[in-house]
Amino acid sequence: MSLVLPTLLYLGTFDKPSLSSMSGRVVASGDNVKLQCFSSFKFDAFILTKEDAPQFTQTQRSTAQDNGQQATFHMDHVTSTHAGTYKCYGTFSKDPYVWSHPSDPLQLVVTEATVDPTSVEPGHPHATDHNQTQNHLGILIGFPVAIVLLLLLFLLLFFILRHRHRKAKNNATETKRQPQEVEPMNGLASEARDPQDVTYFQVTFNAPTHGTASAPSLLPKLTQASEYATLVLR
Repeated sequence: MSLVLPTLLYLGTFDKPSLSSMSGRVVASGDNVKLQCFSSFKFDAFILTKEDAPQFTQTQRSTAQDNGQQATFHMDHVTSTHAGTYKCYGTFSKDPYVWSHPSDPLQLVVTEATVDPTSVEPGHPHATDHNQTQNHLGILIGFPVAIVLLLLLFLLLFFILRHRHRKAKNNATETKRQPQEVEPMNGLASEARDPQDVTYFQVTFNAPTHGTASAPSLLPKLTQASEYATLVLR
């Protein structure tokens, strides 16, 4: 659709200005947008138009800036209806129907806004919900961490007690394995290691002997024989 211009409007009499967006060409819905029109020619005012929207026309008086003139157009809380192609023109107050050549077109894109938690003001419901969510996340994260630490502590105590139990058990086994002195049970000689523990007794036996033919006595004589017995004191 072509731009509908008022009657007796003259275009292209002066050089074209430049149009730029101080907020960027892509903005989020709800943002404030600033479009700046600049020309080295000293126009008294600048006019901002939007293609496919003849009813959208803004006029802003120019101010001196960097050896030229400029004007800033404000659009607050933009929506999808603000998206489109914009152009600006320069004009003079004494000849308001004489416009310059149009500036190069500027395409403005408006996207759906995403809630930024850092930009929410304190006391706003979104800020409260965000703080509550962070608190809940902190609790949910802290509880499992505490459980893990407790389990690690219990495991450490278990291994310490188990190590001590094994050590005590090994000491008891080593004690049982140590050789013990066993006194010999058999053999009288091995028991009587000290000569003082041995006592000797003399036992005399009387045995009859046969006499000779010349012996007057008919009774046999008794002969003595000695035997030694060894007694071991226990």
